Amino acid sequence: MADLRSLEIFFWVARLRSFRGAAERLNTTQPAVSQRIAALEAEFGVRLLERGRAAQPAAGRGVVPTAQGRRLLDYAERMLRLRREMLDAVAGPGAIGGVLRLGVAETIVHTWLARFIERAHALYPSVTLDIEVDVTHALRGALASHSIDLAFLMGPLVEPEMANLPLCRYPLAFAASRHLLLPPEPLDRDAVLALPIITYPRSTAPTIALSAALRSADGPTPRVFGNASLATIVRMTLDGIGLSVIPPAVVARELAEGSLRLVETTLTPPELTFTASWPAGPDDALARRLAELAVAVATEAGHR
Repeated sequence: MADLRSLEIFFWVARLRSFRGAAERLNTTQPAVSQRIAALEAEFGVRLLERGRAAQPAAGRGVVPTAQGRRLLDYAERMLRLRREMLDAVAGPGAIGGVLRLGVAETIVHTWLARFIERAHALYPSVTLDIEVDVTHALRGALASHSIDLAFLMGPLVEPEMANLPLCRYPLAFAASRHLLLPPEPLDRDAVLALPIITYPRSTAPTIALSAALRSADGPTPRVFGNASLATIVRMTLDGIGLSVIPPAVVARELAEGSLRLVETTLTPPELTFTASWPAGPDDALARRLAELAVAVATEAGHR
């Protein structure tokens, strides 16, 4: 009788179309994955997967389920989903273990991530978090390729296979060094355009919206210095290079010390909206539980 581990390995090989991808996803080796698949095929007496270029002539090398493999995939998904429901109904948090690969946008790193890690370790002591900090665009791709299991990013993700929970919001504000000489406030659009604007990368939704609000048919092009590193944005602002557009929560220490100050303008920067997002599937129980914990931590931190 096929055991649940073998069915889980088969499910991920078929889902990712890759023996190597399944091995990385399940923290095992590629030979171990191959042996499990071979044992399943021997047990059922049929070929379950087509391997190599012949399986995907248009897309190159890969692995796809055969007709019998697709039937087994449906049963495997149902059994894995039932296991998840069983764990949700019966198992306590301490019984849940494993490695969860977490992607995090840097804004959250600078606010409540440490509190989340502390709570997650206390609640799920057998779970190890493997954390990757990156921009939302990169985290979206990592979720799609299943190289991470859960991400806190600017969302939501609209792909049908992705699940999202509203996570937190950050208002944006203009900030400047206390040494930067500015005209009387509130600054109008022309006064803002006279200075470099230091903020998130150009491809992000808030920077696109900000650039559109500043742009006019007969005015100068906004000088937006986009940067993926919040630490660099803060450093450039402290050095008086220009105005930054940044969540006040990220620079709370600098504001309290007086090295930075908020600048009044006639413009209203957009909010940053984050979601906890993960690939929905039959074994997403841990990702979903940690997403719910993140929502609770963000709410306690006052960012909801």
